[in-house]
Amino acid sequence: MLKLIRLELRKSKFDFLKGMLIADLAILGFMILIAFTEMDDGEFSTYTDLFDGVFVFVKATFIIFASVLISKLVIDEYKNNTITVLFMYPVPRKMLLAAKLIIVFLFTFLSIFLSDAVISGILTGVDYFVPDVIQGTLTQELITTQLMKAGTDALYAAGIALIPLYFGMRRKSVPATIVSAVLIVMLISSGFGNGGFRMGNLIWISLSLALVGVGIAYLSIRNIEHQDVA
Repeated sequence: MLKLIRLELRKSKFDFLKGMLIADLAILGFMILIAFTEMDDGEFSTYTDLFDGVFVFVKATFIIFASVLISKLVIDEYKNNTITVLFMYPVPRKMLLAAKLIIVFLFTFLSIFLSDAVISGILTGVDYFVPDVIQGTLTQELITTQLMKAGTDALYAAGIALIPLYFGMRRKSVPATIVSAVLIVMLISSGFGNGGFRMGNLIWISLSLALVGVGIAYLSIRNIEHQDVA
């Protein structure tokens, strides 16, 4: 399995890592803009508000990013019939498809967790040089709590990011894959910035959606040996 993952990563030439860096820079720039240039609006009055804002933007960005990755690694292969050539290799189909989905899951998890930590750290550093913008004290307990939250948030999001696979596989459609991811992000992130209710803040909803995503991945792999891919 590790060899298949390495081969898939080599084939993609790690282009998505460049995309991750660009996305992080865009999120960082946007967060600096709304946190440190709109001081009178009080968009992020505390460190907790600031970290929550980062988590929402990062999660939304990389769930959509994951749908693009699914499109590239899976949907395009079916759409262009290159999956037929791939399945001719003396390797079980389940392992080939599982390797692709593992890449999507791990990339989403790691990119969200690392982006949360790095962007939050940079914003905290910026706040040090721009005093009286973020109120409160940054304590070790708060940092530990936020890191744990970032980890669980990233894990749930990695599962949720697999849900668009279902919509993409139905018609072998890249637009359907990406649009479904956008709709999911809107569903779990609505209310941000207005102090409103967000479905993504409820653990049971995030966990349920993550399990749905993992279930979709499992069902996509389970009968692949007997499916007609033409």
